[in-house]
Amino acid sequence: MIVDCYTHVWDGDAQLGPHDWERARPPLPTACGYTPAGAARHRAAAEPARTTLVVGFKSRYLHVDIPNASIAAYVGAHPDRLIGFAGLDPTEPREALRDLRIAQEELKLSGLAVAPAAQDFHPTDSRAMRIYAEAAERKVPLFFHSGLAVLPQTKLEYARPMLLDEVARELPDLRIMVAHLGYPWVQETIALLAKHPHVFAELSWLLDNPWETYQALLSACQYGVIDKICFGSGFPCSTPAQALEQLFSIPHLVHGTNLPPVPREALRGIVERDVAAALGLPRPAGKPPAAAPSSASDDEDRETADGPDSLLNK
Repeated sequence: MIVDCYTHVWDGDAQLGPHDWERARPPLPTACGYTPAGAARHRAAAEPARTTLVVGFKSRYLHVDIPNASIAAYVGAHPDRLIGFAGLDPTEPREALRDLRIAQEELKLSGLAVAPAAQDFHPTDSRAMRIYAEAAERKVPLFFHSGLAVLPQTKLEYARPMLLDEVARELPDLRIMVAHLGYPWVQETIALLAKHPHVFAELSWLLDNPWETYQALLSACQYGVIDKICFGSGFPCSTPAQALEQLFSIPHLVHGTNLPPVPREALRGIVERDVAAALGLPRPAGKPPAAAPSSASDDEDRETADGPDSLLNK
């Protein structure tokens, strides 16, 4: 079962604030959300995945406001395929606490998402820590937009994954997902994964850089944390099909060299990770737990490495 841990939906420039997102890195198209046309595009792109997380985003600093109610309505229309995460802005603590309670109790969204670099706050700001503590108390997982920050206005000093170490120490029961494996600070994220049992990471956007992806996954194998890395497409910047192709092309980078390969079984494990179990999420209606990757012969491994077709057809 393929699980896509990182997609966004929104509708047009008004929700994304006064920014030229198509000139960002990576560029973001502006109309891909939960209107009929946008929802159809998202569902079509998500087809290879049995389960897709839709991650919200809100920023007073950047004047971005993607309504959580709209995300909830979209996810609620497809409960067998989609899981929703509400976007919160901890720099507005009273509003953020209200949004947290509404997201869980009324909108039935399963997780929360914050973006320190894009919201202009240090990840351990006292306002934010109160939000995290409430999330931990309610057993709601938290998605951190760490690492890559796409606009000139975002603050890289707040994007470093190592800043989440204090969060994980102070709130050891809080389930955390780190976006983009914290790229470009991948080693900091791997250290977090090794140190904290409830910290996980996903690969979206990093897959556009195959050599760095290879190095990151090899390092994760060597640290023994490859089983804490999950698949994410980064839609609308990429589609699951594109991201799967990028992931399963990684072995070709070192084919015929003396460099150590990333085990193909590890790549399958990333794609089939039981994210619901890892983050303590309710499963989409009618979805069984993800099956553990089965053993395969060398010939089958070679076929999987040649492309994601066998996984896309599951």
